[in-house]
Amino acid sequence: MLTPKEIAGFVVNALDSKKALDIKLLRTRDITILADYFVICTANSSTQLKTLSDEVEKYLKEKGESPLRREGQRHGGWVLIDFGCVVVHLFLKDTRDFYTLERLWSDAEDVDVAGILKAAGFE
Repeated sequence: MLTPKEIAGFVVNALDSKKALDIKLLRTRDITILADYFVICTANSSTQLKTLSDEVEKYLKEKGESPLRREGQRHGGWVLIDFGCVVVHLFLKDTRDFYTLERLWSDAEDVDVAGILKAAGFE
């Protein structure tokens, strides 16, 4: 079983491998019971949004982690994938700008993506 930090690292790596934009990793463990980490990123198109969500699920399934649920609409500009301890938020740019999750969760620690990739052995 993977730790929340490892799951977050694998998610970030999967998103990065498919050219997700503006990947943010927020450590939310100390401010909410919803999840230890939120991963937020932007896709260029609804096609890329589908690719990103499929890649995250495939990558984590290979590591023995299946999502608890998937919400949202690729054509509606957002997808949420809930792994329990890590929640992945995938957006098209306009939808991300509308929801401004980084502002909503501004009390969360902004984790350096390069640091989490290095710690998980992806660098």
